[in-house]
Amino acid sequence: MGRRADREDAASGSASRKRARSVDASFSAYRQHVKDRLRDLGYWSDWQLLQANEYGVPQLRPRFVLVAMRHEDAQWFEWPEPSPTDKTVGSVLHKMMAADDWPGADDWVKGAQAIAPTIVGGSKKHGGADLGPTRAKAAWRLLGVDAMGVADGPPNASHPANFVPKLTTEMVARIQGWENGSEYEWNFTGRKTARYRQIGNAFPPPVARAVGSAIANALNRKGQPKELADVENEVMHDRLYLALKSSSTPLTEKEFGKLSGEKMDARTFERRMAMLARDFVIEEDEQLGGRAYRLVGFKGFVGQEDRERHVRFGEMRSKIS
Repeated sequence: MGRRADREDAASGSASRKRARSVDASFSAYRQHVKDRLRDLGYWSDWQLLQANEYGVPQLRPRFVLVAMRHEDAQWFEWPEPSPTDKTVGSVLHKMMAADDWPGADDWVKGAQAIAPTIVGGSKKHGGADLGPTRAKAAWRLLGVDAMGVADGPPNASHPANFVPKLTTEMVARIQGWENGSEYEWNFTGRKTARYRQIGNAFPPPVARAVGSAIANALNRKGQPKELADVENEVMHDRLYLALKSSSTPLTEKEFGKLSGEKMDARTFERRMAMLARDFVIEEDEQLGGRAYRLVGFKGFVGQEDRERHVRFGEMRSKIS
């Protein structure tokens, strides 16, 4: 299971093989809730922030990945070791850019010696195939790529050497990790925009293979068993969430401060509560000591058709990919 982490940066690993990660706390309550539910169901679980470029993909693409398994298997589990790729946008796309005799292909490659920003899935709301928001477009421009759309074919002999090309869907797939004639090969179907959405919303196969191999090794008892505390990464708890979860009665802002041990002004408190309200149903009530809050439920997909996110998804169906 993956969760987007585009704003979250990886930090260096520790000698104990636990790779400490510096992450945005925005979804810490969400992640902890999922772990707690899995624990109640009898599963060990762990979240890890993985960067695609550390597993053979010439693209940044940070993603949170969740692995869950029975405790007797978990002690054999080890996250795959990262190894920064030596591939670049230029090196993997050279043959494609030169396929139709574009005279600028070789010089273009020299200017594209870096990994790509995260490829995003096409959105109906934002006009279909597009390589990302403003900051991503600027990064693509530095690599010599026009990110304002996707091309039908590579540049050819009629294009000048200084032409700034767009990527084709085949090129986007290559940057995602697919490669014809290799173990990572897939036939994307439909028109250009449909193919782009399939590719842009996908999980890079080399990263999936690395995680899948780690899971298979654990299930096959390869390596040496470890204490679960040595396998699992620490999860950042949101103290306001923990206070909500632990209380059977509504809590005022002052009571939150006492239970959480955090000091914050009213604006910060409101912002933090709004962040929690994205993933949890929080009931508000006016009391003598001020407005009080109570945790009612989780908004995540859990199978019931009447869950809030199912309803919201149905309402917004025409505006999303």
